Amino acid sequence: MKNLLKNRTALSTVVTTLIILVVSVLLAGVVTYFAINVTSTRVQEESLNLAYQHVWYSTGDQWAEAAIMITNTGGRDVVLQKIAVRGQTVASAEVFYFVVTTIGELPYLSQKPNTINATTTVPVGLGSGSFQQTTTIILTSGRTIAVYMRGSTTAPGSITVNDVGLTVAISIFTAQATYYKETNVNAA
Repeated sequence: MKNLLKNRTALSTVVTTLIILVVSVLLAGVVTYFAINVTSTRVQEESLNLAYQHVWYSTGDQWAEAAIMITNTGGRDVVLQKIAVRGQTVASAEVFYFVVTTIGELPYLSQKPNTINATTTVPVGLGSGSFQQTTTIILTSGRTIAVYMRGSTTAPGSITVNDVGLTVAISIFTAQATYYKETNVNAA
């Protein structure tokens, strides 16, 4: 035992403790860096920007129309699961959209609800092509679409002539969030 204590080539207790401390701090730093890297690269946030929302009611034809522009400002693609006007889900057969190339005010479409289909041309100055209709709308990151909701006899949201001037909400539902925008009902 005396020989071990007097051995000059052995590391001292202080140096050994210092080495263990440095290694453990470096290991903790590497683990923390790895955890931050994994969470920041794999978790991308969903973010939608809603703008130019409108709800119109045609007093002469007795039907309603709603429109809203949706921009995906997040880092991931988003599936729009449901759209509601004044808390009532709009049927997918009444939802039409097109990809916007120039952002601007959405105009009122003066066509009857049953005449809008995939051959209806996009309003001048907002995009090119025709309206699209599908049960699910996939909005890729960075893309902007204009969504029109139309229906006969007070759809969407059971809007009637008595609602002109009142505030109603347009809600967009995705897998992770609900996006909400209010607007006044205008006479067409």
